Amino acid sequence: MPHLLLVATGGTIAGSAADSSDTAHYRAAALSAETLLAALPEAASIGSVSAEQLFALDSKNMQPAHWLALAQRLRERIADPAIDGIVLTHGTDTLEETAFFLHLTLPRSKPIVLTAAMRPATARSADGPMNLLQAFACAAQPEAAAHGPLVAAGDRIWRARDCRKRHSHAPDALGGIECGPVASAIGTSIQFEAAAPATAPRFGGALATALPRVDVICAYAGAPADLLEASVERDAKALVLALTGHGSVPDDWLPAIAAARAAGIAVVRASRVMAGGVAPQANFDDAAHGTLVCGRLSPWQARIVLMLGIAQGHDALQLQADLLGA
Repeated sequence: MPHLLLVATGGTIAGSAADSSDTAHYRAAALSAETLLAALPEAASIGSVSAEQLFALDSKNMQPAHWLALAQRLRERIADPAIDGIVLTHGTDTLEETAFFLHLTLPRSKPIVLTAAMRPATARSADGPMNLLQAFACAAQPEAAAHGPLVAAGDRIWRARDCRKRHSHAPDALGGIECGPVASAIGTSIQFEAAAPATAPRFGGALATALPRVDVICAYAGAPADLLEASVERDAKALVLALTGHGSVPDDWLPAIAAARAAGIAVVRASRVMAGGVAPQANFDDAAHGTLVCGRLSPWQARIVLMLGIAQGHDALQLQADLLGA
């Protein structure tokens, strides 16, 4: 039987409330990895399972330094020949960001499956136990490794790159926007429905010791240009503009963009719209203004690519390739 490792970081899946009917007022990250595992004896039918607690966070408090520590720890565990697959618990609020960071930085040699819950472990209708059990079942499948990090939730398995939080409180909050799941789960039976892409992690080399500040600035009716200026003044190394539509830039932001570019700061056009992304030269002359585009990435994903690329010393041309190739 495979040996699976549970790495816990906290989240609602480890949450506790005083009332089993309360799914809104609870303390996240209250239960340990060992407690979660002890409550899931069915996992023993999938493989031998051990657990370790890396963080105990409400994922709203996740920081880039946590990503670096997590990626380093997972790389060490992936290299351990005694471990066949890894399951990572995480809060749903920033799961898509952590999952994408791991997608960009972890090797494809062993299954890595993230899972989470929308209801605390003490809830009468807790979704965490089945999500965790199905994550173990997925991590026990050797073919899962080639997909890179995956997210298991609600009887479906998503590539980390494709998974988003789509609802603020519904149990099926996690899923894809433009892409379907790569696998489905019925109980602990995992059926892959899509072939794994033949891709390596974009930033699979040595991890940086720190990540630069990159700010996401949202456009809205009347959004002032001094939002950009404030980020530049506070030493942001790049700006991701979550713009309206297909990356439409407000006219009164143009001087601030020009000033940022003159200071050597990368400026990326993204969209606040959930699907579609932003293509080069769409609705804007990127070549003339020195701006980059996010491609199919969300603003939050584009931010992570820029953080990793800038940490490796990539120039604007390389950063654009990173964004389109992530």
